[in-house]
Amino acid sequence: MIMDSCVIRLSSPLRIAQCSLRVTHRTHNHNAFSLSFSSSSTSASRNNPRKKPPKLEVGAGAKRGAAFDGAAFDEAAYEAERLRLDAEARELMAETSEREEAEDPRAWKWVIRKRVWDFMEANNVAQNPRPVHHRIPNFVGASAAAGKLSELEIFQVAECVKVNPDSPQKQVRFLTLSDGKKLLTPQPRLRTGFFSVLQSSMLAPHTVNEACTSVGVAKYGRPIGLDEKIKVDLIVIGSVAVDPRTGARLGKGEGFAELEYGMLQYMGAIDDSTPVLTSVHDCQLVDDIPAEKLLIHDVPVDVICTPTQVIFTNTSIPKPQGIYWDKLSPEKLGQIRILRELKRRIEQETGQKLPCGPSEKLPPTAQRSRSEFSR
Repeated sequence: MIMDSCVIRLSSPLRIAQCSLRVTHRTHNHNAFSLSFSSSSTSASRNNPRKKPPKLEVGAGAKRGAAFDGAAFDEAAYEAERLRLDAEARELMAETSEREEAEDPRAWKWVIRKRVWDFMEANNVAQNPRPVHHRIPNFVGASAAAGKLSELEIFQVAECVKVNPDSPQKQVRFLTLSDGKKLLTPQPRLRTGFFSVLQSSMLAPHTVNEACTSVGVAKYGRPIGLDEKIKVDLIVIGSVAVDPRTGARLGKGEGFAELEYGMLQYMGAIDDSTPVLTSVHDCQLVDDIPAEKLLIHDVPVDVICTPTQVIFTNTSIPKPQGIYWDKLSPEKLGQIRILRELKRRIEQETGQKLPCGPSEKLPPTAQRSRSEFSR
């Protein structure tokens, strides 16, 4: 491994077999695309040119998260179940990465992820929760990176910011709420719902910090559905590795950032001009993500914030144009109610049955009551 200006890379170039996914056409029609959520390394070339071009009203009496109907919210039980399911998901991801690395020489994404995770742990760059393997890794200086992000004009003028629910972006969520902005954040792995909206006007001052946690989102957030009229001005996503030269990004391998992006597109909440930012440690900057090998649904980033610098990538990688149904496994579809609802709507609108992707092994989701499924 060669270290150069905090960019980590392999000492010899990756040899990657070219594979492509045939796509008949790319338009802004959500029916025309499919989205991959398996950890397969089969890639779709991204040679298309990218179009380069940054309200939601929440009443004080809006219903709230898991306890929004007035029922008692069991924080300990919610957190215990969340941690259990996260552990199962990480274990499965570890099995998947080991299998693909052994069976498929093109599993280059897992090679890069493992290298970054290993480096962060070995050099104590990692922060709790640890180990950071198979997570969006928390890192030393995450608050400093969030501070640099908050100084950007695109953050300061944004009214609604979508932020991932992972630990290293907790300070971003806090700064979003503290600045009076609307915070849109997904439920972890979308297994208990869809997105929740929070705003400081919905919260007592002493609950703002708690509202930035997964438990707090479930407790205080207002769940929204596909019919919500919302305009997202800025997207903040977590990353395992990102290439500052191209904006190419790798997440932890489950595809939920891409899923969330596609559904927000369907809702009309975002478009190609919506800026995508990530906050990472400097050691997560890499120079060996081959942009031409990215899958067609992979989301590139426009801006990278680290504890020491802000990088505008001027990415030319096209942003995804919707949900790519022919790569979505029946198991993933079965676990995520909001996806099933979206699929049903599109099929009703078009009168055509959407394709389905290959099967995959998934960890179990949380058990939910019948009343939860009706919301």
